[in-house]
Amino acid sequence: MSLFIVIFHLVMLGLFAGNIRYLHLRSKGPAGTRPTGALPFVSIMIPARNEEVNLRRLLPSLFRQSYPHFEVIVYDDGSGDGTPAVLRELAEPRLKALRGEGPPEGWVGKVYALYQATRQATGEVYLFLDADAELLEPGALGRLVEHHQAMPAPGVLTVLPQYRGGGLLLVSVLPYAMLSGLPWPLVRRLPSRTLGALNGQCWLISGALYHRHEPHRAVAREVLEDVMMGRYLKSAGVIPTLVEARDTLAVHMYGSLGEAWAGFRKNAYLLLGGALIPFIPLFALFLVVYTLAPLFGWGPLVMVYLGKLLSDRKSGMPLWVSLLAPLSFVIASIVQVDSALAHLRGNVSWKGRSV
Repeated sequence: MSLFIVIFHLVMLGLFAGNIRYLHLRSKGPAGTRPTGALPFVSIMIPARNEEVNLRRLLPSLFRQSYPHFEVIVYDDGSGDGTPAVLRELAEPRLKALRGEGPPEGWVGKVYALYQATRQATGEVYLFLDADAELLEPGALGRLVEHHQAMPAPGVLTVLPQYRGGGLLLVSVLPYAMLSGLPWPLVRRLPSRTLGALNGQCWLISGALYHRHEPHRAVAREVLEDVMMGRYLKSAGVIPTLVEARDTLAVHMYGSLGEAWAGFRKNAYLLLGGALIPFIPLFALFLVVYTLAPLFGWGPLVMVYLGKLLSDRKSGMPLWVSLLAPLSFVIASIVQVDSALAHLRGNVSWKGRSV
């Protein structure tokens, strides 16, 4: 068993190495080289349900941008907190505030919110941002747009951001999955739609391409809308490109481990297949090669640390998170079981709504 775990992680490290080189090559994009007159108008769209705290951080970071041509569209999805007040207080002509009271039958809330925002968008480029994001310096939007403009067409750009906030022991498993779940150098070369995904926290696509395919309408019922949109777009010939944005974008996903647990409970079972037949073998594999690996000797333990250290550095995790890597995988395993039980019982909820 020890040999199997070591071989598995060696393969994973090879995948990590390929993906990190891929990100490195794309980090050498033409940032700052495009003339001002050629810059496209950008529509930035944000879904917001009870996001008062996050919007007070995100919106000022957007309106500090040096990029000259953009609008911000926030869809307030029936918030019960101070979200409407935040939107009213911000005297900014580039802000459009929309209000809804929940999705209609057949739609997930976030998907419907962004779909409605696109009905009001006027930009040549669409940037979709979660409300817990934050642009870290005034040139951030410009760099994102330049990366989008530089990628091969037709394509959709998504990012690996820096992660902040609470619950980092669990949150840190997310960038690990992004760097180990797909061989990004092969996404453009191989036709399989399964080699496609987006990070729904931040992605960019041309407005014309968006409306040609209407990806939100295509995945209206999907809780894992970003993964499914990536696959849908790839099957239509729109290829996802991943870039590193650790110095450009931060995501404050949760305030505590408890909040992170609730968020991951919503998605973990779905990420492992969403049904018992795929979930059981995939969970068993995760349990053996990650959670129980340290019990099989120093070799498996070192392998677990190496991969986690690489992904933690790429996503801006503090060193203490890397030092507690085995604990991250223990927590993730328990959350996976909790998520499966919650989905099987039909009692999964998020922000006051059933999923």
